[in-house]
Amino acid sequence: MASQDLNRHIFRRLRIVCVPLLGASLLTPNSIPDVLKYLGELTTILLDVRSSGTVLTPDLISYTFFPVSTLLRRNTAFDIPDQILEKVFIVLSILCEDWWWDCDISIWEQIFILCGAVIAGIDGRGTGRTRDDETKEAAGRCLLALLRVPTHQTTSNATTLSDRTQARLEMLKAVTGTDKFLPILGQTLDSLLVIVDTPHLPLQHVSLSILSLIIETYASDGLIPSILPGVVSRMTRIALGTSTKRGWASGEVVSGSLEVMQLAIVRALGNGICAKEGAIHAVADLEDLARATMGRPDRPFSESRPFATLRTPSWLRGTSSQLLIALNTLAPLVTHSTPSALLAVSKLSTTLLRDTSMTLPEAQPLLLHWLLSLTNSDFPSVSTESRESLTLLLMTPSGAQLPLQDRLLHIINDSLLALPRLLPIHADAKVEHVAGIVEAVCRLLSSVEPKKGALFISNGIGRLLGPSGGIEKWGWSLLSVLELSKPSATFTMAFSARLMLESNTDITQWEDFPEIDFKNVFSTTTKQALERMFRALGRASEDNCLFSVEWFANVGLSGTGSRSVTAMWCACRLLEGVAEVSLSRGSRTNGIPGRRSKRLTKLVRSLVRSVAELWDEADETEPIESILKEEGGSSTQTLVQHTKGIDFVHENLRITPRKLVKQNTATKQSELHKSLSLQFLAVSAGILQAQFTPLLLYTLYPILRSLISPDVCLSSTALATLNYTATMTSYASSANLLLSNFDYALDSISRRLSRRWLDIEVTKVLSLMVRLVGSDIVERAGDVVEECFDRLDEFHGYSIVVEGLVEVLGDVVDVVKEDRGSEPPVLTELPDEEGRIASMDIFSDWLPRRHQLPIDEVDTTDYGPVPREAWGGPKTSEPDPADDTVAAQEPDPNVDLPLTPIQVLTKQIVWRSLYFLTHSSPVIRARVLSLLASSIPVLSESVLLPSIHYAWPFILNRLSDSESFVVSSAASLVESLATHFGSSMFRKIWDDVWPRFRVLLSHLDAADATNALSRRGIEVVGTESAYTHSHRTYRSVIKTMTAAVTAVHFQETSVWQLLLAFRRFLHEKAHEELQQCARDLYLAVGKKEADAVWLVLSSTMDSIHISMKFLTTPRWDIRSNADIILHNM
Repeated sequence: MASQDLNRHIFRRLRIVCVPLLGASLLTPNSIPDVLKYLGELTTILLDVRSSGTVLTPDLISYTFFPVSTLLRRNTAFDIPDQILEKVFIVLSILCEDWWWDCDISIWEQIFILCGAVIAGIDGRGTGRTRDDETKEAAGRCLLALLRVPTHQTTSNATTLSDRTQARLEMLKAVTGTDKFLPILGQTLDSLLVIVDTPHLPLQHVSLSILSLIIETYASDGLIPSILPGVVSRMTRIALGTSTKRGWASGEVVSGSLEVMQLAIVRALGNGICAKEGAIHAVADLEDLARATMGRPDRPFSESRPFATLRTPSWLRGTSSQLLIALNTLAPLVTHSTPSALLAVSKLSTTLLRDTSMTLPEAQPLLLHWLLSLTNSDFPSVSTESRESLTLLLMTPSGAQLPLQDRLLHIINDSLLALPRLLPIHADAKVEHVAGIVEAVCRLLSSVEPKKGALFISNGIGRLLGPSGGIEKWGWSLLSVLELSKPSATFTMAFSARLMLESNTDITQWEDFPEIDFKNVFSTTTKQALERMFRALGRASEDNCLFSVEWFANVGLSGTGSRSVTAMWCACRLLEGVAEVSLSRGSRTNGIPGRRSKRLTKLVRSLVRSVAELWDEADETEPIESILKEEGGSSTQTLVQHTKGIDFVHENLRITPRKLVKQNTATKQSELHKSLSLQFLAVSAGILQAQFTPLLLYTLYPILRSLISPDVCLSSTALATLNYTATMTSYASSANLLLSNFDYALDSISRRLSRRWLDIEVTKVLSLMVRLVGSDIVERAGDVVEECFDRLDEFHGYSIVVEGLVEVLGDVVDVVKEDRGSEPPVLTELPDEEGRIASMDIFSDWLPRRHQLPIDEVDTTDYGPVPREAWGGPKTSEPDPADDTVAAQEPDPNVDLPLTPIQVLTKQIVWRSLYFLTHSSPVIRARVLSLLASSIPVLSESVLLPSIHYAWPFILNRLSDSESFVVSSAASLVESLATHFGSSMFRKIWDDVWPRFRVLLSHLDAADATNALSRRGIEVVGTESAYTHSHRTYRSVIKTMTAAVTAVHFQETSVWQLLLAFRRFLHEKAHEELQQCARDLYLAVGKKEADAVWLVLSSTMDSIHISMKFLTTPRWDIRSNADIILHNM
């Protein structure tokens, strides 16, 4: 009842519009606006009804259709404007949504013909007067609604609806398949194929939808082969966008065109239909096999129909070859920029692989390449969909399963063989594509269940990388073209890391390994793709890949040429994949290997020892590449030149100089080879972890030896390897690793400091190890010092060895000094000397009574420990035992405390180093002086001064050394002595050092006059830089004399000379640091001789008296500094 009321309400709304529309059905210029208004209102009413969910009854549809059909009958196509016809098609498309089940066949045919005629431009409007794109779009939407099966339900019984829908669809298909209607359908398809190339995107989308619907549903099996060439040709052009100005198509257009092509190909060349019609011989049982063998297959009888094409073997061969050409032209779509287009390519590939495996076997490699490439897409939806589709093809039992699995293995083999051909021509894009294909195949193992295809792929890759895989063929080819090189960029990280090592600061545990470049690969993404490919191969083949790892490692260990370097890189990447560990940036999380077997650990242990032995070999020549070098570079070999064509000009008549062909000779890459060997050790540490600790006996020295290399790449790799190994072996830091395995490292160093085996750089390794361990080395310092003393006794005549060993001893002393945490001494002013006359008042009081005898004069002279009573006299009292207890509790200040082991060790170092103060090498002399200066805060005055007193003549001689840096080191030593032991240095400073300082200052003035770093100006003192030897010497001299004035009793004559000598450093053009040191010196003197300071500074600026005019020096502008000094005194 409610539905009837609703229908009446709809009828009343429709009647208000349909009646006037019927009255104005004959179009005139005056009635056209009214008709447009009525059609617009009718469209609004119909859309409101559909939006409410109400389905129009057949009566209401017929009632609405009548005025519209009357309008079309009463007017010719020429008289109907485009706007009215567009609105008519909109109304018809809305009506056809509900009229699909009950529409009369004749009416259905007429609407189909009308829409097709408008789309084709043959609606009788005249030559050259076609409808606009909007009208064609409306006609296409009407045709789409007429053909499309409605999805909404009109009854609650789904089974009845399905049967009714199927019956109706079969009826419509029968109509379109009749001989009468078939030309109309063909003409419509042809028109759609023409109009689909329009630049009007809505019309293009509608045309693609209609084509897809007609080919999928209404076109007969016999018609599809006839229209296949035209459909594939047109859809290929549309998908590639060759007809557009921009040269590419949007993702939606590509998706629609590929869907049309997919439907046409599957319906024309599907396995089922071709087997049914005898184009192929499907073997399902023994009878089919017997018929195929006898060559008498049963061909089903097919009735010849108009416009139909029979599927025969010859037709299939011709069509498949042409279709393969068309599919090859679609290859650029794999790199389309929209995910919708890539998803369409994935769907096309999957469908053709599944449904045309027997009819298009030649297209399988191409389609598989597309799918594998799409699994590496940057769009997650595309990569996931492609991977799932490929996985489903491999998992589903079908006739395509086994051929696909075999084809995947052929793809990997062909790809590995193609890399040596692509790398020399610098085809980075192709190399990246090939590497991505191999990686995609290997990645399938993670998504395929082992029982349903993964085992077959894994075993196949394992065979390829195993003993029978022919690695000698593709491996040597790859090594001959894949050449590695050092990174071209400067690694500032390496220098900062080495500075951190030397300053003993905390080092970040996860240092990145330097990126290795390729000579013939310029793209970073291509290089990363190659790395991922090798890791994926190792991960997919598991232990079967260990043969290839060992083969590459053996080639890498055979020399240091380019092939050996590349082989070591390949071995590292494969080993990373087998164990599922990685050294690349951002991939190291917890460091736990994903896979570790007994076979893997056994191989790694054997290779680690072989790799570590590379550092024991000196200048080993590579046998293989040396042969190549001899063959290519021998000057005695007879060269035969083969020429073709015209005769060349004789060499005597040649005008231009002959270009010499550069011969390719093998070059060694020792540093790069060692860098990759260190990476191999790091990967091995990641695999073995705690089990790698015993191997540190062999690997610790190569890592430390590489850390001191001047090559930035090698030292950076060594630092990253050390930190990575420390973390993998569960040490908190690299210093803890070295401390725990200190004996291993020291033993390796000792073996390389012997007469049988002497490595000059090993002392740097020992020094670096001391800096790495830091303050914890104090516990093992005795071993290091003993080792150094033994080698000094053995190699004291070799300057370079002695220099390194003295440097090690100096580092040990520095570490001991830092461990004690000694603070800089504070200079304490000495009291006035005993008997020094402070004023004339005491003399004035004494002078009048100088002849008077003293009254009750008491003898206060100290005669020492003499008896106070007569010897042998009676004892007046017994000694009090309490006094002895008190005396026992008070320590004797004259008795030195016992030395600690570290102080004993430092004293031993100092005493054994004094011999080298007179060494012929200035570097050794400077290092010994620095060592003595570093030992001063460690040892007490009573312990160190005997050694200083013994070496004092040699130290004084170093102040007049020929090398400026030795003089600077000697001045620093004297400064430190005066600062720490001022009371004991009184006589030495003023009697021995100060005269030499005066001579030294004059020599430095002469040297600065010819120094390029000197400050420019009139009477300017010092250099521009604070890091020159002269500047350091000036600073040490001034600070030494400041300490002598403050903490040492001075002489008036020497102080006067000092005040005159250091005036120039108060010049405002001198270095700021020297000015500050000079001010401190004058302030220190001013606390005891203020008058002398005032007299010198005032006389230097202005002549205060005629007798002091000789001190005036106007070329020195010291007024600002003098004011500061005089103000603070």
